[in-house]
Amino acid sequence: MKTVILSYPLSSEMLHERASSQIVAIGQFDGIHQGHTSVISSAVSLAKQKGIPSAVVTFNPHPKEVMGKGDYEGYLTPLANKQELLAGMGVDTMYVAQFDEVFSRVSPQDFFTGVLLPLNIDTVVVGFDFRYGYQGAGDVESLREMGLGIMDVEIISPFPLEGEKVSSSGIRKALQTGDLQQANEWLGRYYQLRGTVIEGEKRGRTIGFPTANLKLDDRYVVPAKGVYAVRAFYNDGWISGVMNIGVKPTFHEGVIAPSYEVHLFHFNESLYGEHLTVELVHYLREERRFPSIQELITQIQVDAKLAEELLNALE
Repeated sequence: MKTVILSYPLSSEMLHERASSQIVAIGQFDGIHQGHTSVISSAVSLAKQKGIPSAVVTFNPHPKEVMGKGDYEGYLTPLANKQELLAGMGVDTMYVAQFDEVFSRVSPQDFFTGVLLPLNIDTVVVGFDFRYGYQGAGDVESLREMGLGIMDVEIISPFPLEGEKVSSSGIRKALQTGDLQQANEWLGRYYQLRGTVIEGEKRGRTIGFPTANLKLDDRYVVPAKGVYAVRAFYNDGWISGVMNIGVKPTFHEGVIAPSYEVHLFHFNESLYGEHLTVELVHYLREERRFPSIQELITQIQVDAKLAEELLNALE
């Protein structure tokens, strides 16, 4: 898959290198959840039917981050994750529109004429609630009107699961409240965190559970503080483990920023400086303060045993 960076207004080089006629799905697509995949898959399928390339237009950074919206809570899929997922879906080109203050003020009409038209789009595919342009003034109906006689517009209906519309905001809420099962079901895969292993307090090894302390690659949505059954991708394979996300209240007071520490089962190699992808498979319990170190150790043993049983059952 080719990745092309778009800035507004589009450069003459970009216009010169634009693709031939193509099918384009447009959206923020943070999460690439099951609702998003229904939009993107429709574009890929239509492109195959017509024998022309497929593409996705997405935005980076997240518009809410740029605009300083109070309800912005981080990414479900940072750009690198998004690239991998889209490539795996068979998308030919990912256009990354660099979202900044200037871009935020582009009118719906200017977005259409200055961004979409130069991409030589045969059909644009969007979700039913797609909005674009300054303050979201453009919607699917205005897009259809502007595209009349120029490009087709295909609108994809909501994707419901058990009567609820799958949404990125719903997944964020599920993660933050410990409903990992719903978050993973709506994503259609396990929620991932990626980061580099850095030196931590090295307390885990003193109590029999050495941990890899992750510095996350990006500003991810922070799941509920607690203990998780996880799988970590390392050295071309998945390793089962247990992960604590939180502030370690048995040892600390007044800490706000959570740490991400993973203990891998039957593993004793050094991981400092290594990059790990960690999938959150089961939420085991909330984080809490224990009266003594020994009671914490006993609970960790229980957590590890349960995590290993749950993960072995998957295999």
